[in-house]
Amino acid sequence: MHGVARLEDWGVISAQGEEAAAFLHGQLTQDFVVQRDTEARLAAYCTPKGRMLFSAIGVRRDGEVLLCAPRERIAPTIKRLSMFVLRAKVRLSDASDLWALWGAAGDAVPNALPCVVWSVWREGDRTWVRLPPGAGVPRAMLIQPASAPPLAGPALAAAHWQWLAVVSGVAHITDAVAESFVPQMINYESVGGVHFKKGCYPGQEVVARSQFRGTLKRRGVLVHADGPLAAGQEVFHAADPEQPVGLIAQAAPHPVAGWDAIASLQTSAADGQPLTAGGPNGVPVRLQPLPYELLQDV
Repeated sequence: MHGVARLEDWGVISAQGEEAAAFLHGQLTQDFVVQRDTEARLAAYCTPKGRMLFSAIGVRRDGEVLLCAPRERIAPTIKRLSMFVLRAKVRLSDASDLWALWGAAGDAVPNALPCVVWSVWREGDRTWVRLPPGAGVPRAMLIQPASAPPLAGPALAAAHWQWLAVVSGVAHITDAVAESFVPQMINYESVGGVHFKKGCYPGQEVVARSQFRGTLKRRGVLVHADGPLAAGQEVFHAADPEQPVGLIAQAAPHPVAGWDAIASLQTSAADGQPLTAGGPNGVPVRLQPLPYELLQDV
């Protein structure tokens, strides 16, 4: 699990203009107004009902904010965000062809990058972001101009990078699960994806109410299966084969055998009884420990 991989399935939204940070601050779940060049922001874009349409890792570069995210969500997100620009001094564009994104794992992560998750280190025109580790393996993302030479290092299989991302416990929104989760349903409040003391944004009331009023009924969990898993698959509990109790948010093949996934699961379903994905008679899945503690209060 040491090497580098080109993140072909990820893209970049560019937000430029003197009000770019303020605009994103009012639309996403994170505080972009006080963001420094030395830190990245994990953030979500939600519907008014608090359902996640988009998730991204945001960095500042020379007055510009870059939102790095799964490529398939770039165009629909720009289209929707553009409806709310109005007179704000911000320009949104798809900059995926201007920037190359790379993943680095293990020994390929530069020593100069601070160890704190979401830290940023600038190396000339390169921007490094410290990502949450996967299975104890250090991870980082590199953002560099598309014209720059490829990142040097041993090749890491794309499937291995995807697996490390899954077992880090931090899911990202793709088409298969858009509008499926309130941020807490995949633990975004526990991995730095929600700022509860910032101003309003679409869905803010629902997100805040989910956190501070009552018990959260769905949480993100890690699961393992002997057969294939995929984002968008429903999860079923043996006691109630008629109604799904969860949804696979992100999945990848295990490097040795089987598949691992992040699932949003009803907390009552984590009782040790059999679970299956894809249907009541689908692939059996087994719960695995999360690599981080869940925040109960913020």
